[in-house]
This record gives sequence, structure tokens and C-alpha cells, in this order.
Amino acid sequence: MAYRDARKGLDDRIAHMKSECATEPGPGVLAYIEGVVAGWCSVAPRSSYRRLMNSRTIPNLQKLEIDERDPWAIVCFVVRAGYRKKGVARALLGGAIEHVRAHGGGVLEGYPVSDEEGRVDTISGYVGGTSLFEQAGFTRVMLTDSHLAHRDRWLMRLEV
Repeated sequence: MAYRDARKGLDDRIAHMKSECATEPGPGVLAYIEGVVAGWCSVAPRSSYRRLMNSRTIPNLQKLEIDERDPWAIVCFVVRAGYRKKGVARALLGGAIEHVRAHGGGVLEGYPVSDEEGRVDTISGYVGGTSLFEQAGFTRVMLTDSHLAHRDRWLMRLEV
């Protein structure tokens, strides 16, 4: 019985993602290496992320008045084992920037973990590191109340 319940949950999630991917602009970008999906970056208009909009640790984004635009947000990176340390996250971030530009987004946000003290572990690094975002031209806007692996998280922005 538990197997069927788990399978139904998985089937529901798969159906949900297929539905999301069938819409424009889609829920993110993929990176391929030799025809194999090596990574994924979730990027969409910030207002489409309910959990992010109601986050207790990232500043109350509904009331954050940097400007009147609805920025696009990068909420996570997933790089497949075997493809890490090969520049996939950098390529995904570049792809996310181009994706936002192609869909008329004016500003892009990320909420990376501070990596000045060195490498961030794989589990905590799913949000990206500040150096990755800075290398792509993002600037630090404000420190958030969120922490991962005992490190600060920043709200960073890029004009696209």
C-alpha cells in the first residue's frame, strides 16, 4: 500500500512538472553535455514562487520596494553527480540570464550563500555562491536573514 501511495505522489509530481514545462516561459533552463542533461536552474518571475514570496528567512519579498518591477528569481541549481566542477553552474547561470532576457525580464535576482570563506558543501550550495553571481555581473543588494551551512545569504540583482 505504501508503495502505491509513493508512486501516486511521484506520478503527480511528474505530471505537475510536465504541465509547468508546457507553459511559456517554462520553469527554468537545462544544461546538456554531449546530449545528457548535466544540470538544471530554476528561474521564473519571482511572483510565481509562492514559497519564496512567503519566506520567513528571505526578506518579505512582497513588500521589498527596490523598485516596482516583478523581478525574475533564480531559486536553485542542480548539477548532476559526475558533472560537478566542470562549469555547469556557470553555464546554467548564463543560460538563465539569456532566458530572462529573451522573455523580456528587466531584472534578475538570486539568493546565494556567501562563499568568501571557501567552498560551500554540495547540499548547501544549491542556491549558488556569491562569487558565481558576482562573476556574472550581479551586485549585492542586501543581506537576508537566511543562513545555509552557517553562512550568510544575500539578495543579489542583475539588470538584464
